[in-house]
Amino acid sequence: MQAKKTNPDVDPDVLAAAEMPVVDDEIDDSLYDSGLPGPLGHIDKVIARIEAIFLAVGVLLMALNTVANVVGRYVFGQSLYFSEEVNQALIVLITFSGISYAARHGRHIRMSAFFDALPDKGRKVAMALISLLTGLLLMLLAWYALNYVITQAGRGRVLPALQIPQWWIIIWAPMGFFLTGLQYLMTALKNVTDPGIWLSTSTRDGYSDDSDEKAQDQ
Repeated sequence: MQAKKTNPDVDPDVLAAAEMPVVDDEIDDSLYDSGLPGPLGHIDKVIARIEAIFLAVGVLLMALNTVANVVGRYVFGQSLYFSEEVNQALIVLITFSGISYAARHGRHIRMSAFFDALPDKGRKVAMALISLLTGLLLMLLAWYALNYVITQAGRGRVLPALQIPQWWIIIWAPMGFFLTGLQYLMTALKNVTDPGIWLSTSTRDGYSDDSDEKAQDQ
C-alpha cells in the first residue's frame, strides 16, 4: 500500500481543514424526509414541496415587483400603480406559508430554559404536550381566520388597484394556520410513537442526540 504523498510547502492544518467534510446548516428540501409512516409521510412531503414553491415564487415575485417599481419611478418617472397591493398580497402568502415551513423543520423560536432542565423522559412528555396544545390552538385560529375570510367574501370588497376580491389575498391565513397546526399535531404523534425527542416530524432535539449516543456507547 502506497503512502499518501503530501506537499511539504502546504500547512498541515490547512490541508486537514480542506479534507474535513463541510456541514451546511441550510435546509435542503430535495432531501426532506417527513419521518412519518405510510400515506402520512407521502402527504407531508407533497405539502412540503408545495410550501417551498410558494415561498420561492413569492420572494422572487416580490423582488421583481419592487425592482420594477423603483426602475419605473426613477427612470421613467412613473411608479407601478399596483405595486403596493401586489407586495401586500405576497407578504401574506410568504408569512403564512413560512410559519408552516418553519414548523416542519423545527425552526420556530422556543423558550426552552425549563424544558432543557428536564430529564429526557420529562422533555419527551413536555414536547408531546407542547406540540399537541400548539396544534389545537392553531386549528382554533384557523377556524376564526376562515370565518373572517368568509365574512370579507360576503362583503364583496375589492382591492382599489388590482380590482380583485380582497379575500383572495387573505385566504392564505386560515390555510397557513391549518397546515402549521397539522404539522404540530403530527409532531406530537411522532413523539408518542417514536423514540427520541422530536422538534418536528423530521428534526430531532439536539440534546436527545447526545443522550442517545451516550446510551449506545454504554
